Amino acid sequence: MEFRQLRTFEAVVRHRTVTDAAVALDLAPSSVSQQIRALEGMLGVALFVRGPRGMDLTPAGQRLQGWARSLLDQAEQAVRDVRAERRLLRLGALETLAGSYVPQVLARFAERRPDIEVEVHTERARDGLLADVIDGRLEAALLLDSGDDVGGLGFPAPAGPLAFIDLDPVPLALVAAPAHPLAARAALTPGDLEHERLLVNVPECSFWMAGKKILGSGPRRIKAGGVPVMRAWAEHGLGISLLPRFAVADSLRSGALVPLDLPLPDLSLRLVWREDRESLPGMRDILYAAARP
Repeated sequence: MEFRQLRTFEAVVRHRTVTDAAVALDLAPSSVSQQIRALEGMLGVALFVRGPRGMDLTPAGQRLQGWARSLLDQAEQAVRDVRAERRLLRLGALETLAGSYVPQVLARFAERRPDIEVEVHTERARDGLLADVIDGRLEAALLLDSGDDVGGLGFPAPAGPLAFIDLDPVPLALVAAPAHPLAARAALTPGDLEHERLLVNVPECSFWMAGKKILGSGPRRIKAGGVPVMRAWAEHGLGISLLPRFAVADSLRSGALVPLDLPLPDLSLRLVWREDRESLPGMRDILYAAARP
């Protein structure tokens, strides 16, 4: 097998068509088709079948998928080692975390593993991050979750064996404008919020899911937008919002928002990776370098 064939194979898997893979690789479609045929001829098996949504992997192609990423990773690490370059860790993170928790994680890596260079890719959507981890485009991803399994917060866990470690607690705050009727009440329960307007983003949002688990279906969901919009609307008395405490810390200090007296569990800053990648030399030690002391 040639590395260029494996890269082309990965591009077809990712983009589902020869034409789109060719655009991504800056190759002619005929060159992509030729490399796939040569790879299949060398292996003696079909790797793809054409389906209604494009190119689908055969069982043999599914088995090659993991090997292809592992081989390409090792080749890249070998090149970096020969050139005396630091080992590269490709880390994905939700944009929500980019300015708050990601710097803490990078600082731990820098302190404990100065031999590692961390390349950070941020995404708005959790699904994209997890797909990149499963497909091997990222070694690991930082996201918000809870419970004993990936997806315990409420999102569907992707196909594929995933491992994780919880790095930091992420406290939540249920906030409202100071003049809100609930602001002066103590010892609230979810039942007290039944007819309130809960400012939310989209169902895939971590804080929407957290609200569903903690508050139930009682509060009426009002779609506002992302974290800054939810915070701003809450400040103007348009509803209450469940947000990470780091995102409303300035508003709480200034008095623009007040925390409602309802006990809230923390979410977890979770580092997720593909379980079979732990077999790569030193990978487990590298990933655990991000954990708290």
